[in-house]
Amino acid sequence: MAYASGHCSVLIPHPDSAAEGTTIAVEARLTAPGILVCDYALHADMRRVRLPDSHGGERSDDLWRHTCFEAFVTAAHLVGYYEFNFSPARDWAAYCFEDYRHGMTPAMLVAAPGLHVHAGPARLELSATLDLAGLADLTAAARLRVALAAVIEADTGELSYWSLQHAPGKPDFHHPDGFTLELSPP
Repeated sequence: MAYASGHCSVLIPHPDSAAEGTTIAVEARLTAPGILVCDYALHADMRRVRLPDSHGGERSDDLWRHTCFEAFVTAAHLVGYYEFNFSPARDWAAYCFEDYRHGMTPAMLVAAPGLHVHAGPARLELSATLDLAGLADLTAAARLRVALAAVIEADTGELSYWSLQHAPGKPDFHHPDGFTLELSPP
């Protein structure tokens, strides 16, 4: 695990995912106590990437069915974790899980994530700023454990799955093996 106030890396495609000509750079950092910033930079021929339609920049379910960037966050003392989804259409989702893929409920955030998106012909950048203040079990933690991931939808409708580290078997961003990054408050 990497211990840092911020961490830059590259997501790797799942072995079953087509990834030719595509890379995804990521960075996660705590910029202040309880403020998590996740930056994603998708480098690809954007004519070959299908971007989702917007629901108005609101909370929305099933974002992972299309191009979407994700962060999974927990603390060392927690069994459960949080899932955050960020759409390039500026829609978002936040869930709390009691345990691995069990007990999912909407996470109550004090504010919607701040999403900033910039798209060009060969690059899509998304920056998400999360205020974790309403999630006391995370804000009280000395270190956060994070898994960063992405789902990319090709123009053909095929999905590819990207993560810092993939667990064995089918794509599974919830798996504990994916929480490879540890962040400490500044």
